[in-house]
Amino acid sequence: MKRIISSLLLVAIVMCCHARTLVVYYSFTNNVRTIVEDLQTQITCDVLEVEPAEEGLDYAANNYAIGSALIAAIRANPDSASSYPAIKTTIDNLSDYSTVIVATPLWWSNMAAPMQTFLFTYGSQMAGKNIGLIVSSASSGISGVVSDAKRLIPDGNFYTTNLWIRSAQTSSCHTLIEDWLATIGYQDFTPGDVNGDGDVNVNDVTSLIDIILGGYTDDYNAAAADLDSNGEIGLSDVTLLIDLILTA
Repeated sequence: MKRIISSLLLVAIVMCCHARTLVVYYSFTNNVRTIVEDLQTQITCDVLEVEPAEEGLDYAANNYAIGSALIAAIRANPDSASSYPAIKTTIDNLSDYSTVIVATPLWWSNMAAPMQTFLFTYGSQMAGKNIGLIVSSASSGISGVVSDAKRLIPDGNFYTTNLWIRSAQTSSCHTLIEDWLATIGYQDFTPGDVNGDGDVNVNDVTSLIDIILGGYTDDYNAAAADLDSNGEIGLSDVTLLIDLILTA
């Protein structure tokens, strides 16, 4: 058995896949920020705030005149980068994440313009990732925001259920978030992340082997280690883990 395991380790030694959740959000009235702060109490995630390049704009002034103009420009030519307002937020490690949760307000039946800019810039890098969508609005339906998200992340694996939180529900959003996470089957662990460091790599293979041989003394998530879900941790889980790494 040790010879088989050693051979499998040699195959996986340079391979690694990342399995973490990123929550990216934009908030003007602080409703979305409140929602994201609650979400952070329920899942393990990294958080990135989208910030407009031009500070101090009052998007709500004159019946949201600025926001309305920004949305109109995007609608007129959604394929041109010049249609989107500048933002100062950047990210260079999207490959570290297997799941991205987008939290955004609704502006004039569409996704808020700064968030559209972020997704226009980085949406292609989210191909194959699990995508969750949380939308805050006063009363309007969110179908336009959903359409924007799918246009901007065309190859994302969207959860079938989106979370719509009305402004009046913001202060009591905890249960709404909790129920949504259960509905989409969100797991606050990643299969194969045996040591719980957020990555699935050869270190997890080593930890899994130590568990099987009885030499692992640190805490670990048994569900993350039991990749074949048979209630036992054994050699088949090692094989599945290495296959998971190699195909990531």
